Amino acid sequence: QVQLVESGGGLVQAGGSLRLSCAASGRTFSINAMGWFRQAPGKEREFVTFINRNGVRTYFADSVKGRFTISRDNAKNTVYLQMNSLKAEDTAVYFCAASPLDYGYGLGYSSAYNYWGQGTQVTVSS
Repeated sequence: QVQLVESGGGLVQAGGSLRLSCAASGRTFSINAMGWFRQAPGKEREFVTFINRNGVRTYFADSVKGRFTISRDNAKNTVYLQMNSLKAEDTAVYFCAASPLDYGYGLGYSSAYNYWGQGTQVTVSS
């Protein structure tokens, strides 16, 4: 089993920045790609970004491209989501997820991930 714990959420004004962290523990050797998803009130969970195991390949949803970056520190089993130029529409619960896949189109879908964190709230005030 793998446990994922997110941190770093909070309240920020529009235009501000936040950095989320996701620490993995347990059978971390089974993890390849790590992803971030988000779910706003009344909406379905949506893909934000993923990063492959060696950190070379990343992919972003159009809605966050150019504003968010993802990185990982495999020595610390931690993935980071740096969010800049935040907008009110970025308000959501953010979830990190771990996948046995390393890269591919399927990583844009929640079904590609077999472990999930509990989520951390990000609120952007306008």
